[in-house]
Amino acid sequence: MNSKSKEDQHVHLKYKLCISGAAETSHCAPDALEKAKELGGEVIRQGAVLVTGATTGEPYWGAIGAKEAGGFVIGLSPASSELEHIKKYKLPVDYHDIIIYTGFGYAGRNLLLTRSADAVLIVCGRMGTLNEFTIAFEDDKPIGVLTGTGGLADRIQELIKESHRGPGKVIFDSNPKTLVTKLMELIKLEKTVEK
Repeated sequence: MNSKSKEDQHVHLKYKLCISGAAETSHCAPDALEKAKELGGEVIRQGAVLVTGATTGEPYWGAIGAKEAGGFVIGLSPASSELEHIKKYKLPVDYHDIIIYTGFGYAGRNLLLTRSADAVLIVCGRMGTLNEFTIAFEDDKPIGVLTGTGGLADRIQELIKESHRGPGKVIFDSNPKTLVTKLMELIKLEKTVEK
């Protein structure tokens, strides 16, 4: 018999927030990388762990912000080994505490990445970000979109409307701190287990 209250259950577990965004950022807003860095730091300051696709661009800058805030960062790579990660995919290994080499290429990695997170944060973005967004949307996961960062992030509201599937659990905000706060509240609501 466990006498712990709902609020005390699983206090040892941290929420996992994924930053999904453009690996190549020439089309992003001029301050998108700084906003991704701020977002990564905010994930940590609000008590969560950061998960990324172990890639360049927005997710990489999110990892930098998370590490500078003293946090823990998990990367999921499309490669099957560190050598392939570096040589074939030309991806970084710094600013991550653990990199899991999935060997599933980008599409398989994207599925594992979004499913391993409690919520997904979108910054700027291109086709891979759209793939991660649609997986999270179909899985009914909480999603936070950092607006004003360019690319896909600034078109998602329109895409949702044109898809005729309802609003999903998508939150929009241009402030990294506010966005993470709103997303954490939504995660907590979803994770509360009624007795």
